[in-house]
Amino acid sequence: MTTATPRRRPRASSTAATSTSTAATSTASAASIPSTGSAPAAGAARPRLALDWRLRFAALALIWGFSFLLIKVGTHGFAPFQVTFGRLFFGTAVLAVAMAVKRERLPRSARTWGHLTVAAFLLNALPFSLFAYSELTIPSTLAGICNATSPLWGMALSMVALSEDRPTRRRVAGLGIGFLGVLTVLGAWQGFSGLDPAGTAMALLASLSYPIGWIYVRRTLAGSSSSHLSLTGAQLFLGTLQLALVTPLFTSMPTSFPVGPLLSVIVLGALGTGLAILIQYGIVAEVGPTTGQMVTYFIPVIATAAGVTLLGEQLSWNTPVGALIVLAGAALTQSRARRP
Repeated sequence: MTTATPRRRPRASSTAATSTSTAATSTASAASIPSTGSAPAAGAARPRLALDWRLRFAALALIWGFSFLLIKVGTHGFAPFQVTFGRLFFGTAVLAVAMAVKRERLPRSARTWGHLTVAAFLLNALPFSLFAYSELTIPSTLAGICNATSPLWGMALSMVALSEDRPTRRRVAGLGIGFLGVLTVLGAWQGFSGLDPAGTAMALLASLSYPIGWIYVRRTLAGSSSSHLSLTGAQLFLGTLQLALVTPLFTSMPTSFPVGPLLSVIVLGALGTGLAILIQYGIVAEVGPTTGQMVTYFIPVIATAAGVTLLGEQLSWNTPVGALIVLAGAALTQSRARRP
């Protein structure tokens, strides 16, 4: 659920730019939150928004939290690649409309398009497809919790790949606590019994793909002259093109279009990908990436509640307990010691 949003120049104490959701901060988990454009000039009047940012924040958490349920329902009628293609297609359509309204132009540099092609694969085509395939064999609740491990993978990778992200005791402790939570969710003391290994591995690989993509974007697209909306629109278009080429090779044309799965794919793309990105931009522009990135911690909670109440998925005690431990570890990796 994440898109490429490069920042101009990383600072030693900056936060990273999260899928979505989402791109350069001091931790790769925060990369799901796109950085905003230039700050308004001093004294410039800020436009009033129709909804308070807290309401939009809640809407964004609900949209992304329900995305895993929508993926599960979509796979009841369509192949995973078809679900991902539909998701990207309708998400791209929403951003195309937004770009047309704001009269934004697509990037012109061939170099930028080349890097966006890689970003589209790592941040959209690959993780979206992996989550869709994983939910063929694992509950949507588990997929949502696996998604919450992305900040942990991101922190571990950023400490190795980004020179300004130095390991600290607090971050190392957060990583340890977070991965202890992963083991709790998976029931390691039971030998991971009752879980599909392939499906769980695909969900974890999807969450790992996000921070790899964020780091790539941070290294290659920082300082781009194109707007964030333009870059994101181009990225989703390239992801749609990638799935349009791959899907016919592994699937056949659907013989029917059941209403429930079809509506799920449309909503997943238009709301869970397109509209969610636009909401995210507005929140980050108003309250900053530090507050904006907190939506990450609500997603697994909502995904779990949706899966249990609406899909009747079973929930053992170790799943919510482990999820809380994962979120606590992820939060600790992003926290900073107070300076006197």
